[in-house]
Amino acid sequence: MAAKRDYYEVLGVSKTSSADEIKKQYRKLALKFHPDRNNSSEAGEHFKEISEAYAVLSDTEKRQIYDQHGHAGVDGRYSNEDIFQGARGDFSDIFGQGGGGFESIFESIFGRGGGGFGFNQQRGSDILYETSVSLEDVLHGKQMEIELQKQIECDTCHGSGCKPGTNKKTCGACNGQGQVRQTRNMGFASFVTAAPCSSCRGQGSIIETPCEECKGRGKKKGSKTVTFEIPPGIDSGDYTVPNEGNEIPNGSNGDLIVRVRVQSHSQFKRDGKDIFYDHDVSMVDAALGCDIVVPTLQGTEKIKVDSGSQPNTIIKLKGKGVPHINSRGKGDQYVRIVVNVPRKLNKHQKNLLDEFQKSSE
Repeated sequence: MAAKRDYYEVLGVSKTSSADEIKKQYRKLALKFHPDRNNSSEAGEHFKEISEAYAVLSDTEKRQIYDQHGHAGVDGRYSNEDIFQGARGDFSDIFGQGGGGFESIFESIFGRGGGGFGFNQQRGSDILYETSVSLEDVLHGKQMEIELQKQIECDTCHGSGCKPGTNKKTCGACNGQGQVRQTRNMGFASFVTAAPCSSCRGQGSIIETPCEECKGRGKKKGSKTVTFEIPPGIDSGDYTVPNEGNEIPNGSNGDLIVRVRVQSHSQFKRDGKDIFYDHDVSMVDAALGCDIVVPTLQGTEKIKVDSGSQPNTIIKLKGKGVPHINSRGKGDQYVRIVVNVPRKLNKHQKNLLDEFQKSSE
């Protein structure tokens, strides 16, 4: 599972940045990473990432949802097409000059399909699934197998939406392109805009005799067993299992968004890859030194407490923490020595301490 980066981080802006500041920063980054300008192998992915971030943060409603619920809130409510369609006017405004217009932007994000540039390429909605994992799961990772109720391909029409034995009809309004283009002459320049065909809703074809099982939708409610890995080193947050969301005929599946919460542990506290543990010793053991056995996520470990150890002395157990996600090596475990001072002493104990104090003067 690959976690999405924070949209504000992607654009290099703050949560208090104005719409104009966000637009200015996006234009700067988009010009830098636009595939027509940047030949780097990573430019296309960077361009998609910053374009998605801008499409959300430039829309007041989507930005508010993202600020409240993060990626899962946006992904659970909008498809990819919904997200970018909302920012279509801004894309046209930013890249409307020359060959890098909105059409080029949309093609870069969705790819060309048939004779159009992506309007007929739909995407299923994402599904949010919440789960919790233990600190031991963070150490070792965990395989998950869940039963999802979701939109799946209709097995009667095999996703076509047509009654068995019938076929779709090519849309006459757009000649199967899924879009209608309009040319506007403005002075010496001509501007071409494109919009989804209203007759076929951008599909390029029309179903005359719909499937009775799915009513022409090509999909229906069903269940599917999905298996995925919780990787070692995972932290609380939203993670993506690609293509396991709602399915859509002649389009791309949505994603499964797994919201992970790491449970608190009864003995350990976690800070990134490191583990912290408190161990109580008596003031006599702290003064004289002793051997103690402490728990770790991997079993137990025998360690030596040196004589004269002070309260809050830290002993490091190298490699006894948890791993970084998708990387080698583990963090460390830090054992804090908590020296217990007795609240009540009997007469003999007090006399011994008095003698110790006098002998130390």
